[in-house]
Amino acid sequence: RRASIPTQSSLWCAVAVANLSFPCVWFRCPSVPSPFEFPLQSSSLPCNMFRAAVRYTAVGIRSLARTQPQHTAPLASRLYSHGKQETDEEFDARWVTYFNKPDIDAWELRKGMNTLVGYDLVPEPKILDAALRACRRLNDLASAIRILEAVKDKAGPHKDIYPYVIQELQPTLKELGISTPEELGIDKA
Repeated sequence: RRASIPTQSSLWCAVAVANLSFPCVWFRCPSVPSPFEFPLQSSSLPCNMFRAAVRYTAVGIRSLARTQPQHTAPLASRLYSHGKQETDEEFDARWVTYFNKPDIDAWELRKGMNTLVGYDLVPEPKILDAALRACRRLNDLASAIRILEAVKDKAGPHKDIYPYVIQELQPTLKELGISTPEELGIDKA
């Protein structure tokens, strides 16, 4: 036997509850200040416990009314960027173009190097060549030395990376008259 059947004038709502001994739950809308009404059972204990648990909480009723999880696991493709992936050659070309700008100023040079050093990589020698040439155009020897120090720092525990970069940059360093930190003796500080 059920409680009174809801009518349109009394603002009743019905929610089917899954996984409970109650086939259907009748309750009044939250705007009406009266307790919930439930189907009559032979034992009033489960009904009273259930009523106490969800009384006046719309969240409780909504969570019980769901029969399946509303959210599914995201697809693997949603975990990745939807943008075009930049190849290594495009990355190198972008930075070489950035440092080869004829009107680059000291702020843009520092900003570019700070961004480049922030990446999880050691810049290619051709990018560093363009950056060192930008330093020469700006007559900024301190920034050129700092670039070489940053490369040594980025190489970290990999002792073969920094000598390789210096070997590749040697013609540019000779042409521009830039000494390495080791030649200046400032690497021991």
